[in-house]
Amino acid sequence: MLALSRFRRGIGGLLFLLGLAILLVVTQTLQNQVYAQTNPNLGNAASFAVLGSSTVTNTGPSIVNGDLGVSPGNTVTGFPPGIVTPPGTIHLADAAALDAWNDATSAFNTLAGQACSQNLSGQDLGGMTLTAGVYCFDSAAQLTGALTLDAAGNGNAVFIFKIGSALTTASASSVLMINSANACNVWWQIGSSATIGTTSSFTGNILAQASITLTTGAIITGRALALTGAVTMDSNIVGSSTCITPPANTATNTPTNIPTNTPTNTPTNTPTNTPTQGPSPTSTNTFTPGPSPTSTNTFTPGPSPTPTHTDTSVGASATPPNVPTQPQPSATTASNSVTGLVSGLPDTGGGRPQATYWQGR
Repeated sequence: MLALSRFRRGIGGLLFLLGLAILLVVTQTLQNQVYAQTNPNLGNAASFAVLGSSTVTNTGPSIVNGDLGVSPGNTVTGFPPGIVTPPGTIHLADAAALDAWNDATSAFNTLAGQACSQNLSGQDLGGMTLTAGVYCFDSAAQLTGALTLDAAGNGNAVFIFKIGSALTTASASSVLMINSANACNVWWQIGSSATIGTTSSFTGNILAQASITLTTGAIITGRALALTGAVTMDSNIVGSSTCITPPANTATNTPTNIPTNTPTNTPTNTPTNTPTQGPSPTSTNTFTPGPSPTSTNTFTPGPSPTPTHTDTSVGASATPPNVPTQPQPSATTASNSVTGLVSGLPDTGGGRPQATYWQGR
């Protein structure tokens, strides 16, 4: 009986572990399905906050945080008073704008090809709270009030809205992000045109087949990319410092200036000043004669007087040899110094001191 009881407990434990494993597999499968949608690759359009196909027009003090471009059109009006903040710049039908337009078109098609996870046709997005997924509208879509996007703690969660025709938001509408939701991962693929209502706070990247109209005071945390029409602005703010990739030329300017200035200034000043001031005080102090002759250790014996002076008699007076002619500090001082030195010398015989001469330094 004891063995049978243990066997039953063992079977029960195995069944529990098997059930737990199945639950984990199912949960992972559901998560993979939820996060199957992916961000498209914007390529050269990544640095653009505003891109129009025909024109970009602006009224009022709009601010574009990123590049602004037009292609294949070549008209931009209203800048200034509108501002494109550095390192962003304006591209009019140049190679950068054309490449951006091509890559934005490719991203539009990539979004169109992703399968819908839920169809919201006929429903107003206002008041909804949505998790990551692909949300589809057969025709037009409307946002009145606030739409909340919940990433459930996953900073990589992707939200895609595929709209068959137009997107319109009412005044003061908003798209709110919670639980690590990232504006860079929100995409609005619009079959015709988008109109963002006055003072709306909109989040995400708008890729419209036709045109985009941003009415007075609307703010876009993301991009406004119109593929065949115009982008019309009125006192708006467009762009995101975290989503807009800096233009490629910003990396080129940074290292060019740094090494040019640094080595040029450093070696020029250092050697020029150092030798100029050094020799001046040295030469002046070196040739100043010392005022006192009392230091006997510094005396240097002059040329020996013996070969040039011979005593003819014991009583004869000592005649000092000729002192070599050279500049002296003072003739009187030199004479006194010799006299004092001669009188103080010891008697070498014959009652006369041996003459030794000191020459002033």
